[in-house]
Amino acid sequence: MREINADREAHGKKPFEDIEEEKDENDDNINNNDNNQDSNVNINNNQEKEELKENTGNTQEIIVSTTDPESGLFVKGEKERCFAYSVSVACTKNAFVLDLEVAPGNVHDTQVFPDLFKRVKKRHPGIEAVVLDAGYISPAVCREIIKAGALPVMPYKRPMTKKGYFKKRDYVYDEYYDCYLCPNNQVLKYSTTNRNGYREYKSDPKICRECPVRSKCTQSNNYTKVVTRHVWEHYLEIAEDIRHTYWGKELYKKRGETIERVFADAKEKHGMRYTHLRGLRKVKHYLTLLFTCMNLKKLATWKKKQGTLPPAVPAFSSFLSKIHKIFTFNKTPLSSRSLKAVFVYKLKLPGFAGKFTIFPMNPYFFEAYSCIGSLPGI
Repeated sequence: MREINADREAHGKKPFEDIEEEKDENDDNINNNDNNQDSNVNINNNQEKEELKENTGNTQEIIVSTTDPESGLFVKGEKERCFAYSVSVACTKNAFVLDLEVAPGNVHDTQVFPDLFKRVKKRHPGIEAVVLDAGYISPAVCREIIKAGALPVMPYKRPMTKKGYFKKRDYVYDEYYDCYLCPNNQVLKYSTTNRNGYREYKSDPKICRECPVRSKCTQSNNYTKVVTRHVWEHYLEIAEDIRHTYWGKELYKKRGETIERVFADAKEKHGMRYTHLRGLRKVKHYLTLLFTCMNLKKLATWKKKQGTLPPAVPAFSSFLSKIHKIFTFNKTPLSSRSLKAVFVYKLKLPGFAGKFTIFPMNPYFFEAYSCIGSLPGI
């Protein structure tokens, strides 16, 4: 809000009242009051919040699930609509998961990114570049990354305009005069800066009324074209310049080998397409364990290739060798048809208690199988 007010003042506009600071002051006052006055203060605070919503116009209807209220309605296109959770994951160039953030399905990726990036940056301060998909393209995300000393690597995002209309790139921004030039070479002058941080540039309705290409530009009833530009738009332009560099293209190609592979394995091999749990906390705990196991699996694969993986369960291997010595005193081959089982013994090991049925596969080799009750046919 400070940067928005500074931009308004630079253009000769009256600054907005800082609603966030007012809300923080109200919350501090509530916490400092006595317990006997809590009910009255909460009622007044709710009334103030409703007034703030009415003044700012930030009211919307939210569809809530009756079975899992913490989930959100995920909408993708015109066909896919379901209550779901979304997860944002950060990984290294070797596809080791560093951290994750779970949110309801109706929360945009750009709102989840700041908390996730701050945690990863705190633990790994040497990050030089952050590779993101098109869902994270926004001025706020680019600013967050560049301010932290890293470079944002993002893909191309198609302009979301109606078919047959001019796209935003057709309107050229003049930084020196702080204005836009339309495809008909007319000037769109600065009008105001709204609360969301977007500058509004408006055309002259007298000129637009007689414009021959107005049908491709706007359908406004007052014949006014409005083009917006965020106060942090220059951070987005830096990311756009990085996208055209050679190393930026090479880094973005690595997404298919890293984070996309992580999600593919999690969906195809570990059932991450759906969840049987309810509640944000349970889903986050489950995904944390899932990605931890995937990291351990990858680490074990690496160690096995390098030959540094220790032998698996040495205590159990020594136990089997002792059993082999005990029952190999008779060298005469035993018929597997006549012998169903040698014995059933209750085995107790640290952290495990169960029954093992031991039977000979050949005269000199025994295997142990875990069972519940008795084996079939015994």
